[in-house]
Amino acid sequence: MDDRNDQSAKSATATNGVVESEAMRAQEALLGDADPSLTSADDVAKALNVDLSQGLSEEEAKRRLAQFGPNELASAPPVPKWRKFLAQFQDPLVYLLIAATVISVIAWFIERSQAQPGAEGGEALPFDAIVIMLILVVNAVLGYMQEAKAEAAVEALAQMTAPQTSVLRGGRVVRINTTDVVPGDIIVLAEGDSVSADGRLANAASLRIAEASLTGESVPVGKKPDTLAEAKALGDRSNMIFNGTSVTQGTGRAIVTGTGMNTQVGKIAGMLSATEDEKTPLQKEMDYVSKILGIAVCVIAVVVLVALAVLAGFNTTQDVIDSLLLAVSLAVAAVPEGLAAILTVVLALGVQRMAAHNAIVKKLHSVETLGSASVICSDKTGTLTRNEMTVERVVTPSGEVQITGTGYAPEGRMVLAGGVDPESEQARIMADEVVATLVAGTLANDGELREENGRWEIVGDPTEVSLIVAARKVKADRKITRYTRVGEIPFTSERKRMSIIAKDSTDSDNLTVFAKGAPDVLLSYCSRIRVGGQVRKLTEGDRQSILAAVERLSSEAYRTLGEACRPLETSVLADVPGVSVNAAGQVSDIADQAEAIETDLIWNGMVAIIDPPRTEVRDSVAEAHRAGIRTVMITGDHPLTAARIASDLGIIAKDGQALTGDQLDRLPDEAAFDKATAEVSVYARVAPEHKLRIVESLQRQGNIVAMTGDGVNDAPAVKSADIGVAMGITGTEVTKQSAKMILADDNFSTIVAAVREGRVIFDNIRKFLRYLLSSNVGEVFTVFLGVVLAGFLGIRQPETVGVTVPLLATQLLWINLLTDAAPALAMGVDPQTDDVMGRKPRKMTDRVIDASMWGDIIFVGVIMAVVTLIGMDMHLSGGLFTDRSVEAIGHEAQMTEARTMGFTILVFAQLFNALASRSHLQSAFVGLFSNAWLWGAIGLSVVLQLAVIYVPFLNGPFGTVALSPMAWVECICLAAFVLLASELRKIVLRAMARR
Repeated sequence: MDDRNDQSAKSATATNGVVESEAMRAQEALLGDADPSLTSADDVAKALNVDLSQGLSEEEAKRRLAQFGPNELASAPPVPKWRKFLAQFQDPLVYLLIAATVISVIAWFIERSQAQPGAEGGEALPFDAIVIMLILVVNAVLGYMQEAKAEAAVEALAQMTAPQTSVLRGGRVVRINTTDVVPGDIIVLAEGDSVSADGRLANAASLRIAEASLTGESVPVGKKPDTLAEAKALGDRSNMIFNGTSVTQGTGRAIVTGTGMNTQVGKIAGMLSATEDEKTPLQKEMDYVSKILGIAVCVIAVVVLVALAVLAGFNTTQDVIDSLLLAVSLAVAAVPEGLAAILTVVLALGVQRMAAHNAIVKKLHSVETLGSASVICSDKTGTLTRNEMTVERVVTPSGEVQITGTGYAPEGRMVLAGGVDPESEQARIMADEVVATLVAGTLANDGELREENGRWEIVGDPTEVSLIVAARKVKADRKITRYTRVGEIPFTSERKRMSIIAKDSTDSDNLTVFAKGAPDVLLSYCSRIRVGGQVRKLTEGDRQSILAAVERLSSEAYRTLGEACRPLETSVLADVPGVSVNAAGQVSDIADQAEAIETDLIWNGMVAIIDPPRTEVRDSVAEAHRAGIRTVMITGDHPLTAARIASDLGIIAKDGQALTGDQLDRLPDEAAFDKATAEVSVYARVAPEHKLRIVESLQRQGNIVAMTGDGVNDAPAVKSADIGVAMGITGTEVTKQSAKMILADDNFSTIVAAVREGRVIFDNIRKFLRYLLSSNVGEVFTVFLGVVLAGFLGIRQPETVGVTVPLLATQLLWINLLTDAAPALAMGVDPQTDDVMGRKPRKMTDRVIDASMWGDIIFVGVIMAVVTLIGMDMHLSGGLFTDRSVEAIGHEAQMTEARTMGFTILVFAQLFNALASRSHLQSAFVGLFSNAWLWGAIGLSVVLQLAVIYVPFLNGPFGTVALSPMAWVECICLAAFVLLASELRKIVLRAMARR
């Protein structure tokens, strides 16, 4: 079956280039020889058979997807399954085992050839060699299956984090996977979007795109839909957008002219080569540990062989072969074969669990960093708060009103404050001012409110949508329909404001500027104020009154937004004083005209928006604090709002202060900046560059920093952080691509939960490393001490010459196969045993296997070897515990029974060790039955061990005989001593820790 699948994969790969060539030719045929940059947008749309106002229908999009293929670059063909299987044998340890097989076959052949005619010639078949090869194949199958499982987990993560694109389909803006974009689609562009295909702009508002990845242009390029007069170089095609670039400012729509390999990036890329993943710090440390173990074993083997050569000499060829097999046995015993595969699978299973809890980790190795996080820098809105923005108050020059209702349903009304009579003239004036304020806020707005199946859904920024909801509550939306937007100066985190220009159909299409932004910022652009229907000069007293209201509302945890307007008293933008025009008398990019447009504004009023803290975040902040993790809030909000929310959540004390971006700019040097970031945990009114500086400052102090972000300007800070965290709901595609982790629910508590899970995963890795290495060290000590003390223990008789190994190579391989794979994998998914959030973060420089773990490993390894050799000695004559009853059966039969005892004791000792290794300090009896997988693995190992003892045809290959009931009592009691010794050691360590 696999062969047929592989053949299909090969066939598909072989024809892949042909299919892509046909798809490219089909795409190129759509436009013929026409250059879209020299063709009007309407003509391009006509050629691609798409309506600019409706986009493609879903049926047509599916047809084109089938015709032109997915929107992705060609990649190297997948590695066939048979190659992946053979790759399991590409390991120095496997080469060593193959060498052992060759030596074993040679030994068998020599033994057969030296047999006297008519006498027994040893084994009929080279059972040792056959068993070694069978175990090699089984190991390869297990490794292949584990690798396939890890690849499936990584692929599932890739699907979760697949980039998406906004397109116009059937008259509606929808989000689809970028791979599903087809020629003729209308792409809807917004700040922070990654451009997913090549296209011809149909319209644009202050659109700027970073094209450095394609053209090398270091600054974002302004884009306009105007048709070019002549063909230009790629970087000068201002009416075209290109795959792989990103929107840094503004909005626009473009007709897709090329996808996949038919894009400019595709033509440059050609066939991409597969890149080899760099090894993670954890994998490098595992390589280091294996190397150290290998060197140690080689040293031990050389010492033993030299000692044997000096003391006994190699008298026969068999002595040399036995000595070489001893060296191979030591190497086999030392290194856990399945370590790399188990490590990958444990990480993969861990990130799958995290994904199920809304934390999507994009790379497996990021789990290593998660458990070490010492600072979490978080935005406020939507992460620490619920992101259900609601306008609760509107403050105008004549007074203040309350807007009832919560959430996004436009259900509520205006309630006058201060006991104003609803029927009075004052009430009418205030109502007019509220409507004017909300009209300005709704027009200077890119949000959208939709009703879907009886539920209200939002598109865009929740803060902007809250203004639309409030306007509908007070029926202000009726006045909005008369305005049509003709231009926009978009919001940026540096400007902290947004303006649009709209024509009024009831006033001869005269133009009006509507603006919204941070009140203190917007107020500086206002020179007039509307009071009681009349416009007058804005006085200093007015300014102070407005700013005092901002302070009051901010101290009550409200977010404030000011609204202003300016009638331009003309229907032609070029006639506005200060606005520059080009040679053709047309206004160039409006975004460059901010100084002329955003001046002499009329202050209408401001809104107070509440976004309540998430109820679960306070507990998460407290848990993070208990875990030694500092929480830092970084927001663009008012300092008082930020400080109030931070104190409510326990980030700072009640009287704690916030530091603003302006205050950070005034710090004299880097040392002062580092001192501030070490002491202050709340930052308000900050720009993106401040976020980056804060992250870098915290990293200079030795912190492992997690940083959340959503906007395109957050991407540098998110990418620079040790753990960049993007918002899954409100995050832009650029930020998601820069991040190492994505929050599917935009919730701060999910970050803390992910850190906890990261620590649990890392603890589990340490558990199975402690288990695997102590078990393998126990095998090494058993073989080494068994050879060195062979005469003392009765393993070798006084008259015997040469080497007698305590355990056969096949037995050691079986032990590794039996106890290394299933129990270790089960420990990798062990439930939390220690209080992982009750300790300080682990430093990235700390060794995974530290001194205390090496102590555990060597202690358990020595105990394991001692009990194994004692068990063997009890069934041999002439040893420390001489058993006279066995003398009658001869030494060879004694050795077979003794080896079966040692073999079984070592297996059961390692299974008891699996229970003991679940914690460095905590008793194994705490939560003893909490891991059903571990008990299942132990049960499976016991059944398989019974099989090699009691199934007759397995006795020969594994050198075993059936054991008596009394022998089983001895096996279990001696093996259980490993658990007992471990428990006694933990009691001592806990007592020392309490001192």
